[in-house]
Order: sequence, then structure tokens, then C-alpha cells
Amino acid sequence: MGGLITRRDGLLALALVLLVALVAWRFPTFATPGFLGGVFTDSSMLIILALGQMTVILTRCIDLSMASNLALTGMIVAMTNTAVPALPIPVLVAMAVGIGAALGALNGLLVWKAGIPPIVVTLGTLTIFRGLIFVISDGQWINAHEMSDGFKALPRLAPLGVPLLAWSAIVVVLAMALFTTRTGTGRALYAVGGNPDAAVYAGIDTGRTRCIAFVIAGGLAGLTGYLWVARYAVAYVDIAGGFELDVIAACVIGGISIAGGIGTVVGALLGALFLGVIKNALPVVDISPFWQLAISGAAIIVAVLFNARAERRPGRIILKRAERAGSSTDSTMVSGGAS
Repeated sequence: MGGLITRRDGLLALALVLLVALVAWRFPTFATPGFLGGVFTDSSMLIILALGQMTVILTRCIDLSMASNLALTGMIVAMTNTAVPALPIPVLVAMAVGIGAALGALNGLLVWKAGIPPIVVTLGTLTIFRGLIFVISDGQWINAHEMSDGFKALPRLAPLGVPLLAWSAIVVVLAMALFTTRTGTGRALYAVGGNPDAAVYAGIDTGRTRCIAFVIAGGLAGLTGYLWVARYAVAYVDIAGGFELDVIAACVIGGISIAGGIGTVVGALLGALFLGVIKNALPVVDISPFWQLAISGAAIIVAVLFNARAERRPGRIILKRAERAGSSTDSTMVSGGAS
């Protein structure tokens, strides 16, 4: 199921439109282009991380360390900027992506070469990355006045009137759409997740493919690490604490199957936007932010139930029909023989 868009994506898009309309019915300004543009910008980092998580989940794995990767990378580039303010910003961005990819490669190699289950590996590295942040920073914060103006300004630039943060998400969405639908490695992600045994017979190295997925997820987490620290102009140990749950929720809501092999870039995008709209709508409709967790959890459960129904194998239904047909034939033969 590696197409660009599916029927389920269309249903999710419809649900998203209805959600926006419902909120706008009470607060009309919510549906204005300016407000919705702000929602997209606020959701940009979640979109980028969800697309990274999607590549991993497609291969029947999961990466619980993405938010910790983001935090560690963000702290490193913030400390680098503080120590060497003259270092060009593109170099810092490249550094962030490289560090994030290296951390992702660590996860991938442990899964591939050591044969450790992905959930165990990434649960361990989640803690390790957070611990490293404390070690290298000595538990100290890096605040706005310690960062260079150029470092903080990049996500706020607005080419063509659109914030660079939003442009980053748009570019990543387009790149991932091309990668998953037009490259051999992208199609291999679906093959490995759909049927690992068949993928091996087709000549696909499943371990290497999964490692590549972790590297991509890590690189996108690293990019988000710079964007996060630069946008909020602060770096500390608990940056994006618990954000990995939002990332996984966005994927599940977007129809990315935890069983692997099913999902689209459009689905991950819509799942992230769905959560983004909920987060922005709660304050508008005067609902406590604490309800956000409950609403997100309920959305996950509904999405999983929906995915389970959609993923039922039609082959089983055909076999049941064949069994019923066979039973009917046997009954006819018995009755005919008796007469």
C-alpha cells in the first residue's frame, strides 16, 4: 500500500475539514487563512517527525527516541552556536542533520547487527540521549541572549510570506513523497514491512533497509532539533519531553499501520495536522489543555480500530465463502445420493 493517497486519507481529510468547520461555527476566525496558516506552522515540526517515524513504522519497527534525539541535537547545536557565534547557520543545520542521522544509525545498527527488538533499543537510547544532554550541559539552560541573532532568526524568515518553518515541512513532505513512491529504497520499506520473508526472496536486505529507515528518522529528528531550539530560543534537558507520543499518535491517526507495510505520506501529514488542529482548538473553545491527552488517546484508539477493520485480509473472507460453497455442494451431493 505505497501509493501517494488512499481512500482512508480522503476520509481523514474530510474529518479534518469537519473538525475545522465545527470549531469555526463557534469561532469564525479559526477558519481564516491567517489562523490556519499559523496552525500549519505550529504543526510543522510534528509533521517532519511524523514522516520520519513513518519510515520506521513501515518496516515493522518503532523509534521511541526521536524526541530525545531532537533534544540532544538541539542542545549540541545551541552550545556550538554559543561557543562559536560566527559559524555559518547552514553549517549548524547540516551539523544537526548529521548528528541526528548518526544517532538514528546507532539505533538501526543495534536492530540490524545485534538483533535487539526496536522497542527495546529505542527505549534504551531514549534514556541515554537524555542523560547525555545533562552531561554535556551540566544541567544548565541555554537562553535566548546566549544565542546569535542569525541562529534564532532562521525559522522566522518568511519567503513569499510563508515562515521558513512551514517551508521546511513542505519540502520534507514533497521529498518523502518522491522517496517512498519513486525510489527502490522507498518501495523496499513497504516490502519489508508487508512481508519480510517475501522481501528476502526478492533480494531485499531487510536489516539494511530498516537501518536506512532509522537513519532517515534520525536525520529528520536532528533537523527538527535545530528548528525547535531556534524557534523557542531555549535549550535544556527536557526539550520535547513526551513528544514522541504525539509523533506516534500522528502516524497512527494518519493510517500508518503498526504492523508495517501500510501508510502514506499524505496520511502522516493529515494525522499531524489533525493533532495540530486539536491543540490549537482547545484554547479557542475554552477547554482545559489537560483534556488534550484524553482526546489524543481517544483518537488513537478510534484510529487503531479503523485500521484493524481496513487491514482485514480479503483472502480470509474468500476462504470462508469457499468453505460455505463447499459445504453446500457436499449437502447437495448427499441429498442427491439419498434420492
